[in-house]
Amino acid sequence: MRVVSGTARGMSLTTLEGLDTRPTTDRVKESIFNIIQFEIYGKRVLDLFAGSGALGIEALSRGAEHATFVDANRAACEVVRKNLAHTRLQDSATVLQTTYDGFLQSAKTPFDLVLLDPPYASDFAAEALKLLQQRGLLNAGAVVAVEHDRPLDDPIFAAFHQKEYRYGKTFVTFLRNEGKDL
Repeated sequence: MRVVSGTARGMSLTTLEGLDTRPTTDRVKESIFNIIQFEIYGKRVLDLFAGSGALGIEALSRGAEHATFVDANRAACEVVRKNLAHTRLQDSATVLQTTYDGFLQSAKTPFDLVLLDPPYASDFAAEALKLLQQRGLLNAGAVVAVEHDRPLDDPIFAAFHQKEYRYGKTFVTFLRNEGKDL
C-alpha cells in the first residue's frame, strides 16, 4: 500500500497484521481521491475507523489542513502514528484511540471531509452519520465518503445528496451535506 499523490506520493504505508482490518486497495483509494480532489485542500478531515490511516494520510498528502484519525484498536493507532512519521505528516494530525461513538459524542470541531471505512456487515456507518449530523460535526457542504460492501439502506442516507461507485465487491458512496452536487 502506498500514498498515491501529493507531498508523500509513492511512499509505502505499513498495514496491520491479521484479518481484523481490511485496507482500502490503492485502486479504490485513488478513485476516491480523484473524485473528491477539489474537496481536500485546506480542509479538516476525519478518518473514522482509521486502520492504517491510509485514507487520512492521502488527504494530508494532497493538502488537507488537519486530519483526525480515530480507531478503537491500539495496534491500529500505533500503525497510524508510524505511517504519519514515515510520511512526515504527523504535525498536521491527531491520532485518538477510542470508539467511533465515544469520539463523536465528545468532538467539538466540525469537519469538511469525513472518511468512513467501518467493518463490513456492521451498521456503524449509519450510526456514525447520525451522530455527525446530530452533533453538528459536518460543516456546510461537507463530504462524507463511505466504503461499504452492500447497499446503504438506512433512512439517514436519504438526507444527503448521494453518488455511488462500485469497484468489484466494494462500494464507495459519497454524501454531501446541504444538498450540493458532488
